Amino acid sequence: MNIVVLAGGNSTERDVSLISGTGVYRALKERGHNVVLLDVYLGVQDVDPEHVFELDRDWSEGIQAIKELNPDLNAIRAMKGEDRNFFGENVIPICQKAEIVFMALHGANGEDGRIQAAFDLMGIPYTGTDYLSSAICMDKAVTKEFFKSGDVPTPRSVTIIKGAPDYEESLTEAKKIGYPCVVKACNGGSSVGVYIIDSEAELGDALEKAFSYDRKVLIEEFIKGRELTCGIINGKALPVVEIAPVAGFYDYKNKYQAGSTIETCPAQIGDENTAKVQEICERAFHVLGLVTYARIDAILTENGDVYCLEANTLPGMTPTSLLPQEAREIGLSYGELCEHIIELSMEKYR
Repeated sequence: MNIVVLAGGNSTERDVSLISGTGVYRALKERGHNVVLLDVYLGVQDVDPEHVFELDRDWSEGIQAIKELNPDLNAIRAMKGEDRNFFGENVIPICQKAEIVFMALHGANGEDGRIQAAFDLMGIPYTGTDYLSSAICMDKAVTKEFFKSGDVPTPRSVTIIKGAPDYEESLTEAKKIGYPCVVKACNGGSSVGVYIIDSEAELGDALEKAFSYDRKVLIEEFIKGRELTCGIINGKALPVVEIAPVAGFYDYKNKYQAGSTIETCPAQIGDENTAKVQEICERAFHVLGLVTYARIDAILTENGDVYCLEANTLPGMTPTSLLPQEAREIGLSYGELCEHIIELSMEKYR
């Protein structure tokens, strides 16, 4: 197949996306496909889209490892100069020549449904769920409303919008949640803009930091328990993974720096708890209208209660990411997982 792997972008998860895209690109090439890896935001110059799949070229050359801090987006935007078009040079014409585009994007302008909607209008097939479910899951406050309407257990929360007429009223309501609590930007990923605070004295600083990422912030009840995640493919749960950071919580650094987190797959939580987590995560998947694949994050308390936190519609696809780990447990290699995602995604267009 002629496949474009789309990565990069201009979100806080740009670096992660490039590593995901590189892994997918190399795996699909090894399995005999004609593959082009593109940075959706910066694009590529000096190529003829008509014959791009015939080029003998390593499209992953120069991709670097994920840094400890999230990327400098102003520096990335400066590389575009005066070009205000989100899509980089030659991205759309190359994607139009592909049989399918593998979405290896994460975060805003990639996981929020905007590119999916644009591709729908242009008739470009892509992997993963559709634009509407992507948009729902990108906004953590909206996701919460779907969870509550679909009887999916989730921590109590209050949404605060910077500059809104009801800001003070919402803040007063949020303080009733108590401490510790979690302050998080509503639209983001990789735990960027997420802060766990222990007192009201820390609230102002946490809100200021979260508002630097998004004008809409969620203040959420802190649930003490074991951090879990469960991949869902075609509506069916994969083995559950337990995530145990060596220090702190599962933030950007702990997610992507080697040795920062202990990941146990399958999670050693007992058969009964495993079945409960999988059932609730499958329910979350269907309530949110997701198709193809996703990954649901959850907490398991000492009492055996399960709380869903959020859904990742384009989960990390680095070779050591959580979804590939889960797939290996059911006998799917990394390359087979990439092909399986493509096969399931193609069903949308048949």
